[in-house]
Amino acid sequence: MMTENERNLPDKNISLMRVDLHTHTNASDGNLLPGELIFQAEQAGVEMLAITDHDSVAAYSQLETKKNISVQLIKGIEISSRWKKMGVHIVGLNVDINNAGLKAAIKKQQKIRTTRAKLIADKLQSQGFENVLEGTYKIAGDAAIGRLHFAHYLIAIGAVKNYNAAFKKYLGDNKLGEAKNEWETMSQAIQWIDGSGGKAVLAHPAKYKLTHAKMEQLIADFAAAGGHAIEVVSGLQTQEISQRLAKLAEQYHLLASSGSDFHRPGQSWAALGAQSELPKTCRPVWEEWIQ
Repeated sequence: MMTENERNLPDKNISLMRVDLHTHTNASDGNLLPGELIFQAEQAGVEMLAITDHDSVAAYSQLETKKNISVQLIKGIEISSRWKKMGVHIVGLNVDINNAGLKAAIKKQQKIRTTRAKLIADKLQSQGFENVLEGTYKIAGDAAIGRLHFAHYLIAIGAVKNYNAAFKKYLGDNKLGEAKNEWETMSQAIQWIDGSGGKAVLAHPAKYKLTHAKMEQLIADFAAAGGHAIEVVSGLQTQEISQRLAKLAEQYHLLASSGSDFHRPGQSWAALGAQSELPKTCRPVWEEWIQ
């Protein structure tokens, strides 16, 4: 949660700063190399960027030798977790990617992903699809395997036309390819991030399709567990959603984050640095990192 010192930080002029603190590369389920993502972010005028791959920080090792990066890079990760019986994602910002605790957490998360992938593959094979696991791993390569890779496989074999169709027919909640949520708790994810020196951010709360009361309970539990900020803005969204989340952030003394949730070019609703404007009443989580 926000400390008293952070509440008293002097105001900074950040109105013209373009940030994107939620993006993905091909180290998880994005389709750009880390260097390509950096280049496109620079071309889009992004000044501060976080790569937040799912349960992975592998993208950063590929950037160690890259020089002359004009964008300010905030090291991050997106950790899969569970709240009650549903999955929620917690973004960690400004983490120490070499922290022993975070490395152990990532290893544990990857093991869960492997078990989950086998279960999804078995369910899809029961419907007559062949070589599902092998085909999906071939697509994923060294990336942290996830449902988007299964969607890509289903598109590749002609089973569906696009990603939306893959999730609607096979991979979405309560569909054939859904796997039981075996992730660690939201509280544990927050502890991992906090232990690595980072700030825990509740990712895209408006996308969990919760009633207002349940969303407020999620945010209240997140704050009580030591969470630091929520994504008040995730990609392009209505002003109504942004204002509602801004009020909840203020109510629970949480800072605000903003990210596109970029995965691939061509998705106008999740374009790099092009997300909706953060309400002026918010206190941005990135304020203390401005160089």
